[in-house]
Amino acid sequence: MSTRPIAMVTGAAGFIGRHVLRALVADGYDAVGVGRGTEHERLTREKLSPLSAGLSLVVFCAGGSAVGQSHEAPLADFEKTVPPLAELLELMRTHSPTARLVLLSSGAVYGDAGHFPTSEDMPARPISPYGFHKRISEELCLSWARNYGVRAAVVRLFSVYGPGLRKQLLWDACNKARAGEHQFLGTGREVRDWLHIDDAVALILAVARVASAEVPIFNGGTSVPTPVAAVVAQVFDALRVRGFEFVGAGRPGDPPQYLADITRARSLGWHPKMDVQQGVAEYVRWFEEHG
Repeated sequence: MSTRPIAMVTGAAGFIGRHVLRALVADGYDAVGVGRGTEHERLTREKLSPLSAGLSLVVFCAGGSAVGQSHEAPLADFEKTVPPLAELLELMRTHSPTARLVLLSSGAVYGDAGHFPTSEDMPARPISPYGFHKRISEELCLSWARNYGVRAAVVRLFSVYGPGLRKQLLWDACNKARAGEHQFLGTGREVRDWLHIDDAVALILAVARVASAEVPIFNGGTSVPTPVAAVVAQVFDALRVRGFEFVGAGRPGDPPQYLADITRARSLGWHPKMDVQQGVAEYVRWFEEHG
């Protein structure tokens, strides 16, 4: 019989979830993935209860993953995000009261924060369905923690990227460059905080160790502001394609700037290691080989 601690990763078929699953195994856990494309597909207590025995850690990576999609289908985004988390929290309350939970939230809960870099103490004022659903998820964790002692922590991730991500700006830019398309939404002056997947996973594991009934919250970013146009320019240059333009019309729910204050995350002994220019170059190399 294994003496390794047991971990569960929801949303394990997704980009972040599959990296977290591999990292937990490397960190000494017996880890099981739950979600689309896995043996345990639906996140209900009935489906998950056989996995709850001896459970030590849950990392909740399930849910909606895009602001634009949440605007087009807000109910679908809600249903992928909020009810599965409530089911999981109730499972932990009734079957695994000593387990710890890490909830992957988003910098989208801040909305158009107006103060940069944005710390965890700033008010949450989401402006997209995606951001609202992440904020509701945080409140659910607080409710189960304060009423039932469930131990949890929240990571508000900013713009996570890395090889294997087949959506969002880098994927879109690579495909447009290859196809000879040159137009992008927005102004190009929008600022984002790009966090490499390896750094994101390292932070998630660090946060897991401090989950408690106080539900501490940590930003996951770099505190390095990078304009969208600079990222697109690097992609086009690397793929040897000339010329692109921004059409000025942004997407609803996308504020002009996101930038994380990571002072609290650094207090865990964590710091981001991947420079965004190195990370984008790595992504383009992956795209050329596998995209």
